[in-house]
Amino acid sequence: MVVALAFPVVSRAEHEGKIQVLLLGDSTTEGSIPRGIKPAGPHLETVIEQLLAAEDDLPPCHVINSGVSGEFIRRLLDSGRYDRDAAKLPGIDYIFIRYGLNDRAKREDFAENFPRDFHELIARLRRDHPGAKLIPMAVLPFSSEETSREINDLVRRVAEEEKLEVFDMYDRYAGELAKGPNMLNYRRYPLEKVPEKFHELVKPFVDGPSVIVMDNELDAILGHLPGWFGDRHPNLAGYNVIADETAKYLAPLLRAGKNAKP
Repeated sequence: MVVALAFPVVSRAEHEGKIQVLLLGDSTTEGSIPRGIKPAGPHLETVIEQLLAAEDDLPPCHVINSGVSGEFIRRLLDSGRYDRDAAKLPGIDYIFIRYGLNDRAKREDFAENFPRDFHELIARLRRDHPGAKLIPMAVLPFSSEETSREINDLVRRVAEEEKLEVFDMYDRYAGELAKGPNMLNYRRYPLEKVPEKFHELVKPFVDGPSVIVMDNELDAILGHLPGWFGDRHPNLAGYNVIADETAKYLAPLLRAGKNAKP
């Protein structure tokens, strides 16, 4: 059963002396389905912390996951969530920003308004977290290659104008998918489309109107169903790719002590 999520409030005293890393983004950051299926995790932010801690020459880090499924930049800003969940976090050193997929689907005049929204978010982050290094991120290979390129070209344009470096893990993620095109996404499929003779089989995986399976457990039996592999959201293996690449990106920055505003 997928449950509602509530990320902890961060206090300065609780994380005194640790490098603070904030993740802003959509469902590819939040990971609501994996969290609901396996609440104990470890999930994206914890795995990043563990990978960094495994390098014995790095300072201790605390990673705050502030991703929300379905979110795009305009909603983040206009809903009040930015002010409530991000603006006042204490002592933030690094901020990873991954948006674009939902912006393209939900923001009118995407090509014009998405860069404008991104610039506005960067301006507010610089105002509220003047000591933080801002890190715009390319989107993952969630949509078609053409759509991803369209989004990522705009992210790079904004980053260039803001004199920021883009963190691009698209090729790494695509490379992992090449080992098996469905190994990094969970299966979410309407129960009503599953033949009735399999309903007893899928009962442990039913959540509301959907059958949700974290990996390939039922592929041999149900993989022939049209659309069985249609949901491309990361599963725990996918989030581990994201965590691994994020830790590899952060480690040299931490070693160099580059936690100041560029």
